[in-house]
Amino acid sequence: MRLLGALLALALPLLSQPAQPQPIRGFPPEDWKAQHEREEHAKAIPEPERLRIYMEHIAAAPHPAGSPGAKTVSDYLAAQIKDWGLDVRIEDFDVLMPYPTTRLLEMTSPVKFRAELKEPAIPEDPDTSQPGQLPTYNAYSASGDVTAPLVYANYGLPEDYAELKREGVDVRGKIVIARYGRNWRGVKAKLAQENGAVACLIYSDPREDGYFQGDVYPKGPMRPDLGVQRGSVLDMALYPGDPLTPGWASEPGAKRIPLADAKSLLKIPVLPISYGDAIPLLEQLGGPVAPEPWRGALPLTYHVGPGRAIVHLKLDFDWSSRPLHDVIATIPGTIYKDQWVIYGNHHDAWVNGASDPASGAAVLLETARTLAMLQKQGWHPKRTIVLALWDGEEFGLMGSTEWAEKHLAELQKSAAVYINSDNTGRGPLAQGGSHSLTAFLSEVLRDTNEPAGPHSLLDVSLALSTARRGRGGQDNAAELRLSPLGSGSDYVPFLDHAGIASLNLGFAGGDGGVYHSIYDTMTWFNRFSDSDLSYGRTLVQVMTTSLLRVADAPVLPFEFTDLSRAVHGYADDIQRQAQRLPAPLDLRSIQFQLTRLDAASKGYEDELAIAIKRTPPLPPDRLAKVNEILQKAEASLLLPDGLPGREWYENQIYAPGLYTGYEPKTLPGVREAVEARRVDEANQQARRVAGVLRALANQIDEATRLLRDQP
Repeated sequence: MRLLGALLALALPLLSQPAQPQPIRGFPPEDWKAQHEREEHAKAIPEPERLRIYMEHIAAAPHPAGSPGAKTVSDYLAAQIKDWGLDVRIEDFDVLMPYPTTRLLEMTSPVKFRAELKEPAIPEDPDTSQPGQLPTYNAYSASGDVTAPLVYANYGLPEDYAELKREGVDVRGKIVIARYGRNWRGVKAKLAQENGAVACLIYSDPREDGYFQGDVYPKGPMRPDLGVQRGSVLDMALYPGDPLTPGWASEPGAKRIPLADAKSLLKIPVLPISYGDAIPLLEQLGGPVAPEPWRGALPLTYHVGPGRAIVHLKLDFDWSSRPLHDVIATIPGTIYKDQWVIYGNHHDAWVNGASDPASGAAVLLETARTLAMLQKQGWHPKRTIVLALWDGEEFGLMGSTEWAEKHLAELQKSAAVYINSDNTGRGPLAQGGSHSLTAFLSEVLRDTNEPAGPHSLLDVSLALSTARRGRGGQDNAAELRLSPLGSGSDYVPFLDHAGIASLNLGFAGGDGGVYHSIYDTMTWFNRFSDSDLSYGRTLVQVMTTSLLRVADAPVLPFEFTDLSRAVHGYADDIQRQAQRLPAPLDLRSIQFQLTRLDAASKGYEDELAIAIKRTPPLPPDRLAKVNEILQKAEASLLLPDGLPGREWYENQIYAPGLYTGYEPKTLPGVREAVEARRVDEANQQARRVAGVLRALANQIDEATRLLRDQP
């Protein structure tokens, strides 16, 4: 945080502050003043102490998805929202969510050792000794009973397996141990399986997640020696949600495919362990000394194996379906009631989950209360607002995916924007999303101040970007850039399957070294995260302003020039990657359609600037048609047969990579074919991308035509 402060101190003076309220996208000039006044009134409503009360209720006890604790939390959330006068319901699903029944890890040779596989309670934090804690495990690991030599695979990345092969180390028939970091845990397990390992252990090395980074809990925020990162290893890059209902809702009585046919399930057992349990295993490894970049911070010489260490791993699970409880609140629209803006955050946790997810769920609750107060004071949104608290996110985006699959036809007909948050803490604002929402979010951040200081969130974001680039001026930092979305939170079914423009927002610095452990408690949060909840309050202001603007804008606030510019950059990057291919990559069809999209985007901006100031304004029926076209613009980027080998992912611009975990792949069909050196497939995928860009340009042209005077 000190480094961040120093960077901002250098860069912020370079950014000018606006002298007066600025225009608001989608609103005519005569509405700007009233809209700003409503937003300023709304920003004064959120109270940090209310956020704390919500968090204390949500994180009072363990509440993993499928447990009685999760039902208690969902009932509490619904009761709160109902008390504020909003319409609320709980939608239930029945989802495969296995809990562990057997967990055994031991070394049989050259010495005997049996792993603890348990996080010890800390006397200073009474929540760490509560009953009902879910054991340390990886959800959707396969059951198995294996004994084999151990091999250390660093982070378990593709390049790590390539290095092992160069060293003559064969992982086939071995148990792989890899450290957390650099990639998502599910990819580590998947690559171990694909390289022939019979099992995979994933441990938290203190270099990334322990004493090397700072003092460990309870003295400091970092993971203690027996702390474990739980988590799902479902292959969400194929499809999220219930593995047995790919593409349809997992409601009671729904058809289910056989367990053996579920492509998103692993075939080998996988177990997360602490660095305390990893030390005896790593100490007994033989084979070559690990390369220097492979060495963590444990007090031992890192060897890659195989050799002396023989390990026995036995895992079993109940493979049961369990209930999910999504909490859905609705504020009906008055004019465009069949257009929705949705805001979601999950409520389930691996254990108590003060940071993940209570910090984000509390923000959604306080946003709901703020909107309810505005409604009681006479405000009613023009579009319908849907507030959702999802269950089962930790298992693999279960509640959001099943809900989106159940309501897919309604979403494709009515949803305009989906806004997501997850955990939030104390640090810079992390912002990702559809590039068509860049200009919109830029204005929201422009009009929201940082938690403590005179600067807007936009100024802070641009200054941080400038400072990180090492530049002394404003050039190249004059506009906000949204990161493309991959996976890891509940926006995935809305963006990638339903074709809804999406945002994902939250302050970074969330749960540090206690992520997915019993130590993610209110005691930890109050000491080491957003202790005064000033950042949480600011996130409420961001979310409330965003909802008010999307809900009430006469013209939906999409802007497509940034989308066109971003796709230009993605295509250029792929073209550079393709220089070493055995045959030429042909992206001319994409470049041609991007030229069309550039022109369409500019034409729309020019016409919107005229239409928004027109007197008299556009007739209501014409305006409704414009908004309907804009609402469906993101869906133009979908193709119904999806990406190669994973038809559930229909968006041709954004997707998580097959081997990147949460990280996105842009133009994924083309990019992954290039990376696999499949030139014919890459060219075929390029033509498909060109097709969706053409469809988007046509949509924008139609909206432009409707904005003009003539029919």
